[in-house]
Amino acid sequence: MARKNAIIRKLPAVETLGSSSVICSDKTGTLTKNQMKVVELRDIHGKIVMEKEYKFILDLASMCTDSYIENKNGELVAEGEATEIAIVNEALRIGENKDELYKEYPRVADIPFDSTRKLMTTVHKLGNKYRIITKGAPDVLLDRCINHYYNGEITTLTSNIKSKINTENLKLANDALRVLAVAYKDIDILPTKIDTNSLEQELNFVGLIGMIDPPREGVKEAVTTCKKAGIKTVMITGDHIKTATAIAKNLGILKQNDIAITGAELDKITDEDLEKNIMKYSVFARVSPEHKVRIVKAFRNTGAVVAMTGDGVNDAPALKNADIGIAMGKNRHRCSKKCWRYDINR
Repeated sequence: MARKNAIIRKLPAVETLGSSSVICSDKTGTLTKNQMKVVELRDIHGKIVMEKEYKFILDLASMCTDSYIENKNGELVAEGEATEIAIVNEALRIGENKDELYKEYPRVADIPFDSTRKLMTTVHKLGNKYRIITKGAPDVLLDRCINHYYNGEITTLTSNIKSKINTENLKLANDALRVLAVAYKDIDILPTKIDTNSLEQELNFVGLIGMIDPPREGVKEAVTTCKKAGIKTVMITGDHIKTATAIAKNLGILKQNDIAITGAELDKITDEDLEKNIMKYSVFARVSPEHKVRIVKAFRNTGAVVAMTGDGVNDAPALKNADIGIAMGKNRHRCSKKCWRYDINR
């Protein structure tokens, strides 16, 4: 198995794997390649084509990342987490360098991304003021915005405009794209306490970034093989439910009578009802690490032998609670002088 790049900690685990009746799989980096590429930038007016708007959104988004830039054989490329790599590389493509932007807008503080909040925020010095930049899940970030930036002007974010933005978000998600929203605000005085309540409120919504993450080769065929063997395959992801549903249908995970559900909907279901109906669900979207553990436990409580696969630190609790946990991929985040933070768990 080692020759097949599979390392086993405990040999009896192989027997458990062979007995699995349910496979719960994280999407990004497991079912998909985790090789993101920016393909769409949109505002409420549809796809953004104005060069000035495109540049402004990417400038903000690239500064609100922990990705760093390296020179490889004379070419500048981003390193770090896949989503952030896609943003920084797209900015580089149009001539915008995050390192150069940091010279003009020094980064002085941040609130790191976490899978529960689904947002990341950075703080930058802007002359005598400070610029707060936040990126994250559109449905979460939009609720933190009171204004809308477009074509150099800031106007009130009405319910009608919010509806249009949500429509654009769904259009991108239905095309199986991962979507991030970007917002900002300028303030005169930096709060003494750097937290979500002091920074991630009353923002100016700027735009949506749609990224494609192609499926891994052989995944669709593997799902078919599992189904023929009587093994239920389940997708668990932090992505929007429309994105998750589109990809799950393409891979053959979500069939006609299967159900997709969000973490928010899951919170409203009792453990008893979840266990009773768990086999009806094939897609769980917008979930937290805690949700993943609950899902795995619900499948196990039906008597199923559950395998959990994932490639990120957020998958660790679920991997531990499954009958067998399978850590996937070779993701790494190398330390660099240009790194804002070194995360040994990445």
